[in-house]
Amino acid sequence: MSNSVFVPGHVTGFFNIENHEISLKNGSCGAGFLLSKGVKTTISTADKLTIEVNQGDDTVINEVLDILEVDADFKITQDISLPIGAGFGTSAASALSLSLAINEFLDLGYSKELCGQIAHRAEINLGSGLGDVIAQTGRGLVLRTHPGAPGIGEIKSFEHDVYIAYKTFGEIETSDIINDNHFKRVISDAGLKYLELFQREPTLENFLSFSNRFSHDVNLMSGEVEDLIDYFNSSSNILGSSMAMLGNTAFAFAYDEEAFKKLDIKDLHIDKLNNIGIVYD
Repeated sequence: MSNSVFVPGHVTGFFNIENHEISLKNGSCGAGFLLSKGVKTTISTADKLTIEVNQGDDTVINEVLDILEVDADFKITQDISLPIGAGFGTSAASALSLSLAINEFLDLGYSKELCGQIAHRAEINLGSGLGDVIAQTGRGLVLRTHPGAPGIGEIKSFEHDVYIAYKTFGEIETSDIINDNHFKRVISDAGLKYLELFQREPTLENFLSFSNRFSHDVNLMSGEVEDLIDYFNSSSNILGSSMAMLGNTAFAFAYDEEAFKKLDIKDLHIDKLNNIGIVYD
């Protein structure tokens, strides 16, 4: 007996930080997008609790298990198909897919929103993210209009037929940024400005433009990421490019996959905007 849940990776383009003393209201507003790759969690029958993860460690898994307070034996297998710590929301996808999969496997009867709140709490407790979980319950391009966990925060989804390319140059420790008073102020000021502009006209072109301007405003780009963004934007077939928040990663959008294949970029990954969202297997 086994069941699986896939949760897509999520990349934020711009955001502001909305801290609250209640963890489920703690979060962020902003805009990002979902990828076809992400995290797949499989729960299967076993004689004892067993955890297998293809990359990283079991920190997020253990946090979710502590919150759930589940006393049962089963095997947890996680397949993470995106780089961790690089701005792809893998910790949130890990927490959310695990919460949903355990709920289904043990027939706990929790709602999807409650499972999302459990995952959001895990993210807040670990300082690994603020808004990825609720965004990962959406589709395509996702606008977070109200902060907090699923059922408390609010999102809007916009579907587009578009390809995405990305390259990562390593990790950025999310907790070091979102808990730093200087960066919190700079991020929130810039994020609020672009959030208000994007809400007036939530187009794909504006998302890319505002993401790029935001990334320059907050001054978190490495030289490698900045050079790649400039190279992407030098091509007339690329719709726009920016930095993944928060990760040492550059991404770009194009309507035609060939636009990326023609570029001279080593280790470039090409994906497609995910208009499906969470998948149960």
